Amino acid sequence: MTLKNYLTSTKVLVIGCLIFFASAATVHAQEADTSLSGLEFTEIAPDTVSPADTVAAKAAVVPAAGAAGIAAAPGNKAPAAEADKTLWGTFIAGLVGGFLAFLMPCIFPMVPLTISYFTKRAGSKGKGIGQALIYGLSIIVIYVGFGLLITVLFGSAGLNALSASGLFNFLFFILLVVFAISFFGAFEITLPSAFVNKIDNKADNSKGLAGIFFMAASLALVSFSCTGPIIGTLLVDASSKGELLGPAVGMFGFALALALPFTLSAIFPGFLSSMPKSGGWLNSVKVCLGFLELALALKFLSSADLAWHWEWFDREIFLVLWIVIFVLMGIYLLGKIRFSHDSEVPYVSVPRLFLAILSFSFALYMVPGLWGAPVSVLSGLAPPMNTQDFILNGNQSSASGSVAADFPAHVKYSGSLKAPVGFHPFFELEEGLAYAKKVNKPVLLDFTGHTCVNCRRMEDLVWVDQEVGRLIKEEYVLIQLYADDRNIKMEKDKVHYSSVLKRNTDDLGYWNLDFQATKYGSNAQPLYVLAGHDLNPLVKPQGAIFDAKEYAAYLQSGLNAFKGK
Repeated sequence: MTLKNYLTSTKVLVIGCLIFFASAATVHAQEADTSLSGLEFTEIAPDTVSPADTVAAKAAVVPAAGAAGIAAAPGNKAPAAEADKTLWGTFIAGLVGGFLAFLMPCIFPMVPLTISYFTKRAGSKGKGIGQALIYGLSIIVIYVGFGLLITVLFGSAGLNALSASGLFNFLFFILLVVFAISFFGAFEITLPSAFVNKIDNKADNSKGLAGIFFMAASLALVSFSCTGPIIGTLLVDASSKGELLGPAVGMFGFALALALPFTLSAIFPGFLSSMPKSGGWLNSVKVCLGFLELALALKFLSSADLAWHWEWFDREIFLVLWIVIFVLMGIYLLGKIRFSHDSEVPYVSVPRLFLAILSFSFALYMVPGLWGAPVSVLSGLAPPMNTQDFILNGNQSSASGSVAADFPAHVKYSGSLKAPVGFHPFFELEEGLAYAKKVNKPVLLDFTGHTCVNCRRMEDLVWVDQEVGRLIKEEYVLIQLYADDRNIKMEKDKVHYSSVLKRNTDDLGYWNLDFQATKYGSNAQPLYVLAGHDLNPLVKPQGAIFDAKEYAAYLQSGLNAFKGK
C-alpha cells in the first residue's frame, strides 16, 4: 500500500508510532489479496455451464470452469500486480523489523566486537571488509532460508487458510501477547543452550567461509531472545496475507536491514564511531516494541471475533485498549513506569519527549472514535464500523440512505453477517440476483472476508464518499459474498465437490470462494465485479481502489455498460 494513503491531515503524527506494527494493514498493502498459485483448474470447455445454472436451486452449483474457461471469461482480473504490491509491502515491513532488531540489547553492543574480530582475523582492512561482506550475506541466507521453510511447509493455499481461520488468528493473538510479555522483561524466549553452544563451537573451530557462516548462525541463535518476537511477528503478518513468497520476502528485508550495519561498519569505520553508545535506552526500545506487539495482537483477536461471530470484541473495546496502551507507552517514555530490566531515568531526553508526545497524540486522536469518528488510520486494523454500538456524530444516519419499498425486510444470512453501515446488501448470490432482475439493476458482487483488511478499508474510507455511496445504493444491487465464513453451512442440495479447492463446498465461504475462482479466475479479496443478470462482468473486475473518485468512475463505467451507453 502506498504511503500516500496515510498522509492525510493529522494522521501524519501516527506514522512514526505505527511504522512497526502497521505492517498488518498499512505499510504492507493489499493484505488480503492472494494469488492463484495454490489453486489448480480442471480443463473443461468454457461453455459447458450456462450462467443461469449457477444460481439454479437444487443444482450442483458452479462446477469447475477450468483454466480455459477462466481465460475466456471477459474482464478477468490478473492478480499479479496486487501480489507485487503485497510483496513490496512485506519487504518494507521486514526492513523496518530488521532495523528495530538491530537496536535490541542482544545485537547492538555486538557490532564493534564483531567488526574488531574480522579485522584482527583477516590481518588487513581489505580482507576484513571481504569477510564482513560474507558475514552479512550469510545472515541473509540464514533468514531467507527460514522464510522459505515456512513457504514449503504451508504453501500459498495453506497460508491463505491461516489468514481466514478464526483458530489461527486467535493463536496468533496469544503468540503476540507472549512476545509482548517477553519484551516487558517477564522472561526471555531462548533456544536450547546445547544447540546454541554447538553452533558457537563450530564458529570457533571452523575456518574460511564455513567459519564465517557459523558466526552468522551463532548471532542469529544467541540474539533470538530479542529478535524472536520480531521475527515471529513478521512471519505471522506475512503468513496472514496468504502470499506464497511472503515469509521469504519478509525475512529477506529483515536480514538485509540487520546485515547492513555490520557490513557498513567494516567498510566505513566512521560509521561505527558515529553510532550511539550502548546503554539503558536499548531496553527502552525493547519495551516500546512490547507495547506495539500488544497493540498488534488485538488486531488478530478482532479477526478471530469476526470469523467466529462472537460479537463481543467490538470497535469501542478495541479503541479503548489501544488508547490505554499508547497512554501507558507515553508514561513509560517519560520515565514514570519502570520494568525489571530498566535503568533509572534521571531526566527526560529530547527523543523520549518527542516519542511521548507522539504516543499521547495518537491516543487522543483515537478518542473520538469511541463515538463513531472514522479514525481512518486504523481502517482495516480496527473492527469494522458495523460493530460500533453508538455513533454520536450522525455518520450512521447520513450514510444509511433510504431503503427501497420492495427491498426484503429480512435477507438470508443477515442474522450472522452484518452489513456495512448505511448499506443494504444481500449475502446470498441467488437471492440478490433474483432481486436485481426484479428491479432491473446491475449487481455489484463484493467478494469479501471477515479477516480482509482492505475490504474494511474500502468500506470505511471509500464507500462513505457521497457519490460512491449513492451509486452503490441507488444504481446497483449489492451482493456481499464472504469467502472465509466457516460458520454458515450450505444446504445439502448446494454442496458440491470443487475441483478448484479440492474439497466440498460445505460452507458459505468455500461455496463463494469456489464461485469466485471458477467464474472470475481470482481468489483475491476484495474483488469487485460489476455484472449483468447473466453474471458476466460488464467491465474488468477490480480489487481495492482507495481513490474515491476513481472508484466512483469505475462504478459509473459498469452502469454505462449495463445501460448500453
